[in-house]
Amino acid sequence: MNRLAKAAVVALALSTTAAPMFAQAQDRDRREYRQDRRDDHRDFRQERRDDRNDWRNGRYDDRQSYRQDRRDDRRDFRAERRDDRRDYRWDRSNRDWWRGRADFRGYNGPRAGYWYAPSYGYYRVEPRYAGYRWRTGGYLPSQYRSYYVRDPYVYGLRPAPRGYRYVHAGGDILLIAVATGLIASVLSGVY
Repeated sequence: MNRLAKAAVVALALSTTAAPMFAQAQDRDRREYRQDRRDDHRDFRQERRDDRNDWRNGRYDDRQSYRQDRRDDRRDFRAERRDDRRDYRWDRSNRDWWRGRADFRGYNGPRAGYWYAPSYGYYRVEPRYAGYRWRTGGYLPSQYRSYYVRDPYVYGLRPAPRGYRYVHAGGDILLIAVATGLIASVLSGVY
């Protein structure tokens, strides 16, 4: 078998194993997040159950203290849920929000002549697009349209409309029309 055939076999083997590994890591993160939310909800229900038992068994002096305790429980639960969502999402005020995330595993900062797309890695870019400022109404070249944003929720984005996709372009995220590459929206300086 010649070198070219061996290289092709190795490339095929790597491509068929790498994508499922990335998807598996992202699924594991989502499962852990959901399990944390389930645990929080279970704790909240237990607290409410304990409050009701205390009320029934006469361990409250009056109705006001019972209501206040229940109100505090609800506030705590909502605050925990809000904190959980913040931990999972992109924080514009924190420049290092991406550190420790599985999809940014190979990211070492900007490189000259390359862009980085989370879960894809670094990819070479034409010199004329290095540092390019994307604008709404422009077109993204076809060779850069395949670096889709896998989980828009992380960046605080709504799901893309039908016929559109979010893509990584340098440190920006663009909403483009899949068929033409027309840029509908630009989110600059994400990482």
